[in-house]
Amino acid sequence: MNVSNTAKTVILNGNDLSINDIVAIGVGDKQVALDPEALKRCQASRDFLAGEVAARRVIYGVNTSFGPMCNKIIEDDQIEQLQINLIRSHAAGLGHPLKDYISIAVMVVRLNTLVKGYSGVRIELLEHMQWMINTRIAAYIPENGSVGASGDLIHLAHLSLAIIGEGQMYYKGELRPATDIYAELERAPIRLSFKEGIALMNGTSAMTALAAFALFGARKLLNLSCVTGAFALEIFGGIDDAFDEDLHLVKPHRGQVEVAALIRKLYRGSANITLRSEMHERIRQQSCAGPVFETSINVQDVYSVRCTPQVLAPVAEAVEQAEIVVVTEANSSNDNPIVIPEKKKIIHGGNFHGQSISFAMDMLCIAISTMCNLSERRTNKYLDRSINEGLPEFLIPGTKGLTMGFMGAQYLSTSTTAENRQLAGPVSINTISCNASNQDVVSMGTVAARKAFRSVSNAKHILTLEILANMQALSFRNAEGLGLATGKIYNILLRDFVQYDNSGIFHDDLVRFRKLLFSSQLFDDLSVYFAE
Repeated sequence: MNVSNTAKTVILNGNDLSINDIVAIGVGDKQVALDPEALKRCQASRDFLAGEVAARRVIYGVNTSFGPMCNKIIEDDQIEQLQINLIRSHAAGLGHPLKDYISIAVMVVRLNTLVKGYSGVRIELLEHMQWMINTRIAAYIPENGSVGASGDLIHLAHLSLAIIGEGQMYYKGELRPATDIYAELERAPIRLSFKEGIALMNGTSAMTALAAFALFGARKLLNLSCVTGAFALEIFGGIDDAFDEDLHLVKPHRGQVEVAALIRKLYRGSANITLRSEMHERIRQQSCAGPVFETSINVQDVYSVRCTPQVLAPVAEAVEQAEIVVVTEANSSNDNPIVIPEKKKIIHGGNFHGQSISFAMDMLCIAISTMCNLSERRTNKYLDRSINEGLPEFLIPGTKGLTMGFMGAQYLSTSTTAENRQLAGPVSINTISCNASNQDVVSMGTVAARKAFRSVSNAKHILTLEILANMQALSFRNAEGLGLATGKIYNILLRDFVQYDNSGIFHDDLVRFRKLLFSSQLFDDLSVYFAE
């Protein structure tokens, strides 16, 4: 896969589609093209399969029925109708539809899988899917239905309906009958040939696309959580001991070392932080007569500030591991049967099973919940006058009692953190036998991916409030002494920030800042803030 600098076109070859590209194509920032060498592999696969069909080999899903009815052999004059019947019968989802940009991403992942050349489909089908993606036609895909075992059968059946011109689909954001949209675009839907219905449906493309969007958001959330960790240290004038490189090298979890290093870079040059080398003298200067004196300098900060690298360490590692799993799945042949022409094999197996994605998304939900726990506790520290080290209670700038500051907004963080704790419960272990006990061990991979997508969305609410609390706290103190990177980030955010004084509706500030934080590239790459 490569990307043209001029046309922003991702060339699919089935081998190296990235999470960023899945998201970019889904939202319309990039288009797709098909790699010529990959198409040669696809043609070879189709030719070999066609020869085996002509030789009347018995091939699952081509001239047999499906699931536990696989011993029912279908005559050649009915094998195309078999594919249509499969799609119509399995287009049985319910619930809210996937967003149109996610639906397009589902098609991108499925197309990339088919382009690998092990599914035996025609080039004509691949080119039709390419056209649909680039025209931004999105299938109507209800979110409920997949058990993630023989792939996302329900979700991908609805995707397949759009390809054959049945049901409804989105075009220019409007849901309309597929027949009307094809007529408007003066394009005929495709008529499927043998194997193509099952090739479209038998795979993990829905859970993988959802997982890609979840991970895209999770990576940005992780960066933002490091920023809020650095802000917290500066707002409370903490000691840099807790982020010392040598401290973390003696407990060298990779995520911990990386998070600590990132936060050190963010606050570098800060005038707000007490350096370890100066701590003793500054404390002794505050001494007074008597056996005990109390210093205003925190010898140690609370855990939500001091332990940020340790808490975020497994979060960073979980995000990284999940990314590996999702990229591998997006570039895999998760079909059944698999056609390998160079070895003259048609292999029946279970590559459609989504256990890897399911497990990774459960892990991601735990990671996101952990991040939310940290954020919610830091927000609470800013608001609770008994522990906020001299900040106004609830960060109120006006008359306390008459105005409420962040009192009401805290409920958003608390309740959503509780919800994400519930979402952290695993579904990858919740197998339920179905399909007349043929699918007796299922992954629930799409349920896990949907859950992770929701958890990431919730976490954006929580981190948005924490950033607003950071900005409000910095409106009272320490803004002038911020580090080089934190200072740059603060000044960018300050363009859109107005100290909350109860003269407006808090919801409006939340909406504005959530969009600023997560619909921009502000936190895609923190290294841009490190240059002096």
